[in-house]
Amino acid sequence: MPRLREVPLADAPENVRKYYRDLFGDRDPVADPGTATGTPGNWWTVVALVPYVFEHATRQFGMFGMFTDESVSRLDARVRELGILRTGYAQASQFVFSQHSKAARAFGLSREQVSAIRHWQVADCFDARDRAVLAWTDALVLEGGRASDELFAALHEHLSDEDILELSYHVLSYNLHAVMCKALRLEFDDVDERIREVPIPKEGGVADWRG
Repeated sequence: MPRLREVPLADAPENVRKYYRDLFGDRDPVADPGTATGTPGNWWTVVALVPYVFEHATRQFGMFGMFTDESVSRLDARVRELGILRTGYAQASQFVFSQHSKAARAFGLSREQVSAIRHWQVADCFDARDRAVLAWTDALVLEGGRASDELFAALHEHLSDEDILELSYHVLSYNLHAVMCKALRLEFDDVDERIREVPIPKEGGVADWRG
């Protein structure tokens, strides 16, 4: 369960309630959780603790048409979703990866490409633009922004200055969501730490690790 308390419908301010209505209908999402896509929905109920943070995050979603009638973004949606999907995988966020696998397919990625996001470096289903976007995403997420001039030049062959700025913004915003979901145990990222010592079986031999 989430590490922070959730905001029930009765306590939600109006800027939060409009999203609750879209996602949960007339239900109280704390007492009766669950969205149409199968998520618990507790990203929304926890982030609602700070309404101005909630407003900032949802405004970003609105840039590309989520919960709005039209997108203000000029970035190719396929490029955006490719970057976000790789971000979810690279940060090991089951929530971001799962949700944006669906979005990526909706915006033109094939099932083969979604499956190959894990090993894109050796997959032959991505073209030169895709590979530049994926490499740029890895430089932002896995290398903390240490992007070489050669990588930038390759990306710039396919994307404008404006596109690169927006792609970088969305990738790093979803990097935030991925990390926060894991830390606060939200949505599909409510999982126990799996990296731990595995004990030697009782019938096993004794190992002397003192060297």
